[in-house]
Formats: sequence, C-alpha cells, structure tokens
Amino acid sequence: MNKKHTGLMRLSRATVYSVQGIRAAWRHEEACRQEIVLGALAIAVACWLDIDAISRLLLILPVILVAVVELLNSAIEALIDRVSPERHPLAGRAKDMGSAAVLMAIVLAATSWLTLLWHHYG
Repeated sequence: MNKKHTGLMRLSRATVYSVQGIRAAWRHEEACRQEIVLGALAIAVACWLDIDAISRLLLILPVILVAVVELLNSAIEALIDRVSPERHPLAGRAKDMGSAAVLMAIVLAATSWLTLLWHHYG
C-alpha cells in the first residue's frame, strides 16, 4: 500500500525537490546563474549598506523576486521544450511571456534600488 507522505516527511521531500530544482536551473540555465550571482552580490551590498531594516528588506525582496520569476520562466521553457521541440506560435508566446515577466521583475528590482539609494544617499 502506497501512503501519501505527510508532516515532516512531506516537508523533507519538498525541500529535496526544491534543491534539485535550483541545481537544475544552475546547471542548465545561464540566465539563472547570472541572476543568482548578481542577486547574491546585491544582497551582500544591501546587508553592508548603513540603512534601516525596512529599506534593506525593500532592496533584498525584489532581488529574490527576480530569482523566483526566472525559475518559473525556466520551468515553462523546459516544459515547452519537453512537450514539443518544433516551433509553434503558442509555445513562442508562452516563452515570450515568461521572458517578459523576468524583465518586469528586473525593472522592479532596479527601480527599487535606484529609488531607495537616491532617497538615502542622493
């Protein structure tokens, strides 16, 4: 009999799957590697700056959002490539929309950084 995992076992398995997903993105997606490296640097700078906790959080959260959206975009692209390697207008549209979501997250992060840094140091 195959029981569903619950409680700590479910949480443990979910964590393992999440780590596998991050590793896969790092291994197969150059954009993910670039954004993770730049994001880690940005978070380090945010922690180094002499600013209040709320401002620090407002610098870090959009950087994490970029990584989240990039992971989702990479998942969409991988699924589309798995379903059919041939070009199709709907597949292209889905990939373009995922890419647009990443761009919007990057614009949000850049705007947050510029606004907060200008407010504190400008």
